[in-house]
Amino acid sequence: MEKLIQRIEDDNLRLLQKIRNRVDKVGVRLERVEVRFRDVGVEAECKVVNGKPLPTLWNTLLGGVSDFAAKLPFFEPRKAELQIIHNVSGVIKPGRLTLLLGPPGCGKTSLLKALSGNLSPSLKVHGEVCYNGYKLDEFVPQKTSAYISQYDEHIPEMTVREILDFSARCQGVGIRLEMMEEVSRREKQAGIVPDPDIDTYMKVIILLLIIREILMFCNDQILGLDICADTLVGDVMRRGISGGQKKRLTTGEMMVGPTRALFMDEITNGLDSSTAFRIVSCLQQMVHITDATVLVSLLQPAPETFVLFDDLILMAEGRIVYHGPRQHVLDFFMDCGFKCPERKGVADFVQEVISEKDQSQYWDSTQHVPHSYVSVEAFCNKFKASTYGKKLDEELAVPYDTKSQTNDTAISFNRYSLSKWELLRACSSREWLLMRRNSFTYVFKTVQLVITAVIAMTLFLRTRMDVDVVHANLYMGSLFYALIILVTDGIPELPMTIQRLEVFHKQKDLYFYPAWAYAIPASLLKIPISLLESLVWTCLTYYVIGYSPEAVR
Repeated sequence: MEKLIQRIEDDNLRLLQKIRNRVDKVGVRLERVEVRFRDVGVEAECKVVNGKPLPTLWNTLLGGVSDFAAKLPFFEPRKAELQIIHNVSGVIKPGRLTLLLGPPGCGKTSLLKALSGNLSPSLKVHGEVCYNGYKLDEFVPQKTSAYISQYDEHIPEMTVREILDFSARCQGVGIRLEMMEEVSRREKQAGIVPDPDIDTYMKVIILLLIIREILMFCNDQILGLDICADTLVGDVMRRGISGGQKKRLTTGEMMVGPTRALFMDEITNGLDSSTAFRIVSCLQQMVHITDATVLVSLLQPAPETFVLFDDLILMAEGRIVYHGPRQHVLDFFMDCGFKCPERKGVADFVQEVISEKDQSQYWDSTQHVPHSYVSVEAFCNKFKASTYGKKLDEELAVPYDTKSQTNDTAISFNRYSLSKWELLRACSSREWLLMRRNSFTYVFKTVQLVITAVIAMTLFLRTRMDVDVVHANLYMGSLFYALIILVTDGIPELPMTIQRLEVFHKQKDLYFYPAWAYAIPASLLKIPISLLESLVWTCLTYYVIGYSPEAVR
């Protein structure tokens, strides 16, 4: 691997090209995913409150009364509907790197989640999203595509390599194994001798035990995580990797999977322009050579990063202003009467020209017509009437031919990539790792319990207590005290459990594993510790306090 990938800028492209040439020689076609969406709209239902919605007792009481009254047939609840996305349509094509651009709050994240099937159930969604002709309810979009969030949610006690390893283990290899075996079989039939380096690389990929190491190596090198691969992620209380490295780790966590469609939400936030350019450049190489489907949302890309994209989707106020080839966006706005100045970044221009405050400075004075504000809705109407909008409508009007263009291998119909036993083993190994990583907490709890037990022995001495009604309350008090101590001894584990909940919900929603696969190991592995603590307390205090020594009792 070190021989194949030394300089990412050159060797990654060369490696992908050699793999693609080998696959094309034997006529094996890579799986492709085309994402189409038509008239997609997202609405949120919000409650209307009067005054300051502070969580006081009076406001809580009024809220409870309002919720109860809203269930009555004659009462009309006070609610407002917020339109997040307004009936947008488009096509995300395989083999073309697409950029989603727009100001904050324009609905980019909601669109990415709607296309990847990760929207919250509380939102109202209408319209149609199809992968290779299949609607979202006909397959599992979370396993067919990967949504990379803009929030970095990771377990702080794990290293970068361990997080990538767990992600690759849960997502599996998909159909890579069958494809590699088919390539080798056809080469033997045709008498083709493959390149030795590529043959070694692809044979290693076929071995399921080493696939995770290969994937992690490539992602470490491409994302620049090789220097911190064995460093803890950390949090606000524990020193770990930097914010930019966490952002790259979030990207790599989903890229190690076998999915052919990636929806990336502001993956370059917190990164320098050089690192952002390298990541987008590697994405471009992967998309062009392997025919992957990638939609990337960026907030303010640099000019050298912007030109790497093939298509552009420009959003504003929940609408799509432009959807087409990146190099034609200036022609579209020129037809609308706006000209991009020289030495002005195109990405900055297209975002400022749709802003009411900055639009006037880009008006083309050669038209000899005074400038008047062009709203976002007017831009959308002009796009629909343009040649780019008509071409998009023509593409959407032609139904996707599932028989001639693709097969079902690119679409996942199973929620989980592994068997139940393998998922349980993966979650158990991670839970055991986290317990060993937090061993100081468990040792400290045990030592603290021993000290507390010694103190309790001096409070309830058997020589000063008789078995009668007078001292019965003292025995009951000692039992209650033991119960309280053993219960409060588990409080140090609460912050660790709560801290992992956001990671659990993220991975559960992405179908890494079911909830039971996480809950069973987390419970069973802690039972021996609880029994040990109870045994320590009982051995130290039982006979000293003076409980009944008979085995029957």
